[in-house]
Amino acid sequence: MCQLMGMNARRPTDVMFSFTGLATRAHEHKDGFGIAFFEGRGLRHFVDHHSARVSPLAEMVKRYPIQSDVVIAHIRKATQGVVSLENTHPFVRELWGRYWVFAHNGDLKGFAPRLHAAFRPVGQTDSEQAFCWLMQELAKAHADMPAIEELNHTLRELLPQLNRHGTFNMLLSNGQALWAHGSTKLHYLLRQPPFGPVTLQDEDLTIDLAARNTDTDRIAIVATEPLTRGEPWCAIEPGQLKVFVGGESFC
Repeated sequence: MCQLMGMNARRPTDVMFSFTGLATRAHEHKDGFGIAFFEGRGLRHFVDHHSARVSPLAEMVKRYPIQSDVVIAHIRKATQGVVSLENTHPFVRELWGRYWVFAHNGDLKGFAPRLHAAFRPVGQTDSEQAFCWLMQELAKAHADMPAIEELNHTLRELLPQLNRHGTFNMLLSNGQALWAHGSTKLHYLLRQPPFGPVTLQDEDLTIDLAARNTDTDRIAIVATEPLTRGEPWCAIEPGQLKVFVGGESFC
């Protein structure tokens, strides 16, 4: 299976500490990596079908001064689709004049929806097919960008249809919110004052969050497995949809 990481914050925030923790796990998830982060309505999107442990692009991303309020990252262990650039998460589509970003951990069986011309997969993964279907169904349900509450309601109607086909852990964002759906394994963490030192789970690296954040900052981190030690990570229950806005749990 793949590994996911997402971040949603009250203000643009450095995510490289968390991305470093995710990339450390690429020795088991070596079939590609990707990261997408919003800058206002714009989006920067980097993917490579090589492992994050050896990819020159991953090294460049680690040195890039990312400041974003919504980030989605993924390291791939292929189950469907060959190891190739077009099969590398996260995937991006446009809907209602906004970029949408999606990454998936799991394996869907027998999922073959009818897709119309607006949303078609480029690669061969079940993940991209599921994303195209979600975008199609959202577009059918709403003529224009609805409020987040309405999107939550629609997603809660759609996601069980994907769950029926297998494992479906996913991250989704349009730059306004971060949606995290757990099928088997997904965790989240809400960071708020007082900030202090934190240490990565898989690497001997510690940073002092107090030196990087203010008393008004709020940061939500989502990951397949907890990325740090000694912080209050919570498991997302099977079938649960968590929504994060401004670094806090929306519902």
